[in-house]
Amino acid sequence: MAHRLKTGLCMAAALLLIGSASAAEPDHHGGGGPARPAPAHNEPPHGEPHPGPSGYQRNSEPKGWDARPATVDRANYQHNFQAARSYKIGVYRRPSGWSAHRWAYGQTLPRAYWASQYILADYWLFSLEVPPTGYEWVRDDSDALLVDTGTGQILQVEYGVFG
Repeated sequence: MAHRLKTGLCMAAALLLIGSASAAEPDHHGGGGPARPAPAHNEPPHGEPHPGPSGYQRNSEPKGWDARPATVDRANYQHNFQAARSYKIGVYRRPSGWSAHRWAYGQTLPRAYWASQYILADYWLFSLEVPPTGYEWVRDDSDALLVDTGTGQILQVEYGVFG
């Protein structure tokens, strides 16, 4: 009886060792599919460069997108518009320490809100007008604000641009 117990324990230990060794072995087959060939030695360590998308043309900048008006007719801009269309571009993260606020033209936007990560450099993709010299479009949650980059004063607001 003791001999059977010892034999059973040895077999269980051997099975555990074999099972843990195979579990520690990395999966070289990508989830059970066909095996992928090993990377060539001249490939970069994180894969080869992607040639880019195919089958469609990237939206190019419209003619005159960078022809910013040199002078500003403030009365022409001072509006709070509701956007005609809404775009989904990802999660918005408000500057640290600030809470939600519904801005309007004439107010001054704190500098944290018009830091580089909030500037809408591709404003034409969101049906926004060419900003005059010294102004930039910035995102605040779902709204786009046209801001004087010298003072932070809001010249125009488009509510609901981002859904």
